[in-house]
Amino acid sequence: MLRDVERGRYLILFYDYVDDVMERRAPHREAHLAAIGALKDRGAVIAGGALGDPVTGAAIVFDVPSEDEVREFVERDPYVAAGLVAGWRVVPWTVVT
Repeated sequence: MLRDVERGRYLILFYDYVDDVMERRAPHREAHLAAIGALKDRGAVIAGGALGDPVTGAAIVFDVPSEDEVREFVERDPYVAAGLVAGWRVVPWTVVT
């Protein structure tokens, strides 16, 4: 799937976190944020952050040509490796306004 530049097509990565993510994330948080920061620095990530209060998941908006790049991030993400992510999905998002 190629990004449609004219219409502002992005990919959103949604994470569903385990129930005790807030208690378990501290040892992995710096590496997780560094991985996202590196992608943001090269323009591949537009924004990201936690969802819910209390936190139940996260969303990260990618500006990349294919879902493969998002999957590669997931495979390397310290939160995934540590078992903090119960599930994830990638949803195309076309911004029209």
